[in-house]
Amino acid sequence: MDVDADVDAVAHELYGLVPGRFTAARDERAARAREAGQAQAARAIAGLRRPTRAAFASNLLVRRRPKEVAAFLELGEALRQAHRSLDGTQLKDLSHQRHVVVAALARTARQLAEGEGQVVSESVAHEVEQTLHAALADPDAAEQWSDGRLTTALTPPVGFTGLPAAAPVRPQPAVTRADAPAKPKPKPKPSREAEQRRARLEQARRTAEETGAEATAREAELRGAEQEQRDHDQALAEADAQVAELERQLREARTGQAEARRALAEATVRVRDAARAAGAARRKADAAADRSAELAGAQE
Repeated sequence: MDVDADVDAVAHELYGLVPGRFTAARDERAARAREAGQAQAARAIAGLRRPTRAAFASNLLVRRRPKEVAAFLELGEALRQAHRSLDGTQLKDLSHQRHVVVAALARTARQLAEGEGQVVSESVAHEVEQTLHAALADPDAAEQWSDGRLTTALTPPVGFTGLPAAAPVRPQPAVTRADAPAKPKPKPKPSREAEQRRARLEQARRTAEETGAEATAREAELRGAEQEQRDHDQALAEADAQVAELERQLREARTGQAEARRALAEATVRVRDAARAAGAARRKADAAADRSAELAGAQE
């Protein structure tokens, strides 16, 4: 039996659960492993830590948006390769793109978590953004994040890590009017290394744009789905109101029906009693008439 594979499968399952269900599910899986005689696996499972809300949202993003995650990891690799050689203008442009993509993915993670009933505060959302920045800057953090099993938010390093050593870019001395050349010198032909850096930068930019566009499209789909949900909620509320009104009318009609049946029964009894009384009265009247006729004939 491959204990590591078994624990790995359980961990993958557990870190897909909302934090509120994690502990009970973990303890149940550990108990099940102990009952099966898998003491080592039981200890490993029992040692799994419950994820924070920020970690859960980050894990959920990795599990639900694999295409965006793959593009984001490519962006991080391109950024780490291109970062050392960029000048101020390029760094500013690329930094802006990085923040746009991070903000878009953080919003997606927040919406996914809220869709699972989890409250995502501003501080939690900030931790999700910090985790994404860490995944961009540090390859080790990127590996942890992309595994989808974080227990807590990641902290981005200062600058980018995992980069080869490179000499710092030195500022060019200012050119004074006295030593300014009469004619501009021709620009040197870019080296192969410079061309490769520009190619990596361009790839990083394209990846950032594609990732941002994909995130924007997903957000638009989410807004459309949310609007459709609101429309259905409203339609359901209106239908519920109609059903409630019809049920009220039905209750009133049934009450009226019961009252009408009681009144009919009482009227039927009164008709029967009146018929009996009328029959008795008619018989008395007929008998009196017959008696009167007999008396009149005797006198004659």
